[in-house]
Parts: sequence; structure tokens; C-alpha cells
Amino acid sequence: MTHLLVTGGAGFIGANFVHYWRQHHPDDAITVLDALTYAGNRANLDGLDGVTFIHGDIRDTELVESLLKGGIDTIVHFAAESHVDRSIHGPAAFVDTNVLGTLSLLTAAQRTWLAGSGTPHRFHHVSTDEVYGSLGPDDPAFSETTPYAPNSPYSASKAASDHLVRAWHHTYGLQVTTSNCSNNYGPYQFPEKLIPLFLINALHGRNLPIYGDGGQVRDWLHVEDHCRGIEACLLKGRVGETYNIGGGAELPNMTVIDTLCAAVDAAFRADPSLAARFPDAPAARGQPSNSLKTTVTDRPGHDRRYAIDETKARAELGYAPARSFDEGFAQTLAWYLANEGWWRAVMDGSYRDWVATNYTR
Repeated sequence: MTHLLVTGGAGFIGANFVHYWRQHHPDDAITVLDALTYAGNRANLDGLDGVTFIHGDIRDTELVESLLKGGIDTIVHFAAESHVDRSIHGPAAFVDTNVLGTLSLLTAAQRTWLAGSGTPHRFHHVSTDEVYGSLGPDDPAFSETTPYAPNSPYSASKAASDHLVRAWHHTYGLQVTTSNCSNNYGPYQFPEKLIPLFLINALHGRNLPIYGDGGQVRDWLHVEDHCRGIEACLLKGRVGETYNIGGGAELPNMTVIDTLCAAVDAAFRADPSLAARFPDAPAARGQPSNSLKTTVTDRPGHDRRYAIDETKARAELGYAPARSFDEGFAQTLAWYLANEGWWRAVMDGSYRDWVATNYTR
């Protein structure tokens, strides 16, 4: 039996991973460590048995070390500040959590697992394709050998954490793997990212703020496919290796926004009760949601294109995304419409103030 420590396990991807692992590996023990910052939500783990929750900070090395001494043999490290806009306005928090937090985890793992008998272990670090920088329209997709060229404080902090994980393997012998994923979407995503933000704005008749021309291209990865990719890294990945996990859906932001608007309009036509629930939505009055689209000044240093070459993950791990973007998006829309209570609960005053400051023009 494996005992996992999932850092950031009450956040978007971490919580989905805990749900996935509990379903597919019911005999394993799971401990979640989460500081419950604005994007962490204890309710994301509701309904799960056999999961121990610890409210704590990954920067508390002594706490992490005490947890590892309780028999944990696997760390899956999700905990991170992850929003590029927030990193532009407050970069220090990203260095503090993403760099120093990862250092704290590595230090605790080194002290616990590499001392004495040398406990069999795995430290899996979850990172992002943004560490590779920006691609031109005809450039080949990111591979695991693409040089790092981070362009935002967020991606720079993740790049630094990736390098620390690599160094702890090569210097101290820590048994690590790293995965670099593309743009995730799906249930439990905090409504600051494009899909949940625009969906909720459309339901409330608020502007859909599009950076620049909306032509920024991303590879869209459903969060459960990402969880499957991490599972494959843990079970089949070679120690010391990095694997790129993609969704196989390279789309401009504008295409995603148009897909979302059309899907909201279709949902209102199919379910008349939505008009009563969301009377401020254009779709409630038979008007198109895309009437809310508005352009705003582009983000400083906005990367133009990301794309994932997942050849290595396919060959070594047998990984391939199980969903098309259309399938994954339809499931995501259905989840947000069915879980209005969840996203209303997380949209507290600080969220509304942040949206008003950063997205209302």
C-alpha cells in the first residue's frame, strides 16, 4: 500500500487528483496538506473517505518532516501560486510559495527518506508548459528538451522549482519525477481562469474581457486526463525524468470563448429553468452570450502560443488524453451549472474585488 502526501490537495488540480486516486487506488492512504489560501477549498474534498486533511503550509519544513515520518512514501506536489496576472501584480508571493515552498518539501524529503535505511520513495513535482516560454506560429511543440525561457514571474518561479527538483535528484539521489502540463480545465477550477470566469460572467451578464486579439493559443487539457498522466508518471515513469502531459487540443483563446458562448446559449434553449436562475444572462432573453465580448489591453509579456509534444509520455507511459476538447468542455459546463452552490461559495468579496480591479474595463 502506498501512502501519498498531496500538497495543495484542496485546490483545483490537487482535489481532482485526490478524487481520481481514491477512486482508482482505494487501498492507498492519502494525506492532503493545504494552506487553504483563496484558491484552496476544503469542500473540494467533501464525500471522500480515507483522506486525512492537514491545514498547513509547505514552507513549514518541520511539519512536512513530521508527516513524512508517519509512513508517507510518495509526495505529489501541486501546491503553488498559479495565476499569471496575480504574479505580475505581486511576484514575491510566487517566489515564496513556489520556490521556497518546494525547497522546504525537498529538504524534508531528504532528511526523512535519504537518512538511515533510505526509504523507498517518490517525489513527483507538478509543473507547467509555461516554463518553456512562447512559441511562434510555426515552431515545433514543446518537448522535454526544449530550453527553459519563462516570461512571467509565475513561470519563472515554476522554472526555478523544476530546477531544484532536478538538483535534489542529481546531487542527493532523491527519487523524483516531474510533469509539465498544458492548460487545465474542469471541475473545481477557481473562477479566475478563463473558462470558469467567462462562464460565470456570461451567466451574470458581465463583460467577457478578451486580452488583445484573443489569438493566444493554448493546448487544453481536461483535469482528469492530467490526473491520468500523473498516475502514469508515478507508476511507470523513470526516476529523474520529466514528462510533458498535454490535451491534444491546441486552440486560440477566441475559439474557446466562442465555444463557451455557443454552449451557454444552447444550454438556455434546452433548459428554460436556467433563465429563472440567471435572469441577467443575455441567453435568458434570447440574446447571444457573445454580445458580452469586449477587448482589453493585453497582459504584459503575454505568451502567444503553447503546444505540447507528448511523444515521450505516449512511448514510455502509455499516456494519451481520453477526451476531445468538445467532450471535456461539455462535461465542464454541465458540472458548473449543476454546482452553482460551490462556485457561489468561493466567490467571496475578495474575489469580486479582484475581478473588478483586473477585468472590469
